[in-house]
Formats: sequence, structure tokens, C-alpha cells
Amino acid sequence: MTDSGAVILAGGAGRRLGGVDKPSLVVHGRTLLDTALDACSGCSDIVVVGARRTTGREVRWTVEEPSGGGPLAGLAAGLRELPRSVEVVTVLAADLPSVTHKAVEALQRALAEAEADAVLLTDVNGRQQPLTAVYDRLALEAALQAVGDPSGHAFRTLLPHMRVATLAHPSAAEDIDTPADLARWSIDSRERKDDE
Repeated sequence: MTDSGAVILAGGAGRRLGGVDKPSLVVHGRTLLDTALDACSGCSDIVVVGARRTTGREVRWTVEEPSGGGPLAGLAAGLRELPRSVEVVTVLAADLPSVTHKAVEALQRALAEAEADAVLLTDVNGRQQPLTAVYDRLALEAALQAVGDPSGHAFRTLLPHMRVATLAHPSAAEDIDTPADLARWSIDSRERKDDE
């Protein structure tokens, strides 16, 4: 069986949310970071890139260098912390309120069955979400090498260097980027609690 690991990107300044620490936001009774960790519960190793926070499970921690280098620099830092035995890497942002273990398993199955280096979820608009995806590690490292210094590069600059497949899963691909997103999820969370 292929050894799988995960890199969860929990850095960023949350600028569009006024500097809010998005991974620490609580939706449906748990932090967004713990939601991402639970989604990766089947992975043998999990690395969180960002400032240390209290989490519901034990993980490895690292930060990108230089600080503030962006998600691609964060990915490079996270990959360095994963054991070489890890062949398949799940990459998640820590702002996904409804990503699940089943969604990650579906991505992993799709990668095993596809002639591809990566499988990305697509959102409700059909847009590829490279931070809700599973990658072949060797292909991912080769793409990073092709990009060069990852600092300041958009994550999507990796994709032209890889064979990419997609998997439609609009709910799991939703993220919280703006005050409107947060308000919608907060309202949804309260409504669920009221219905219990």
C-alpha cells in the first residue's frame, strides 16, 4: 500500500478577513485547522505549516523561510518535513469548513486510478482548487524544482508542470476568504446548533 502524508497550509495573514487567524476560526464546533486534520486522519504523517496552535491531534510543525513567502513556499517547507517513504501527498488549506475524510479518500482513489500527477477538487464554478488536492510526491517535487525559488509564486504556477486531473466536489472545496464567507458559515453553524 502506498504511504501517504499531508501538508496543511495554516499560514497567511487573513488580509481579506481583517487579519483574522483563519485556521483558529470555529465552525461546526471545531477549528478550521482541526477540520483539515480530521480530513487527513488516514495519512501516516501530517505536517502543518504555520504558527503552532493547539490541535486535537499530534502533528509536525514547520514554517516557510522566509516568513510570508506564500503557500508555495509553505508547501516546499512542508514537503521537506515529510519522511521520504511518503509517496502521495494531500495538500489542504486550513480554511476549508466542510472538507472531510471521505473527500480526501476520494482524491486518493482518483489519483491511484488516473494517469495523472495530481487530482484537484473543483468548486461550484468548476474552478480547480490546488489547495484541496492530492499529488504524486515525485511529480510535485519535480514541479517545484521547475518553478525555482517558491517564495512569492502563486501556487498555480506548479500546475503547467504536471498532469492534472480533477474531481468535482463543490462542498469540500468551499473556503472562507471574505467576511461574507465567514458570515454565511457562522449562520449555517448556528442554524445547525438550533436544530439539534
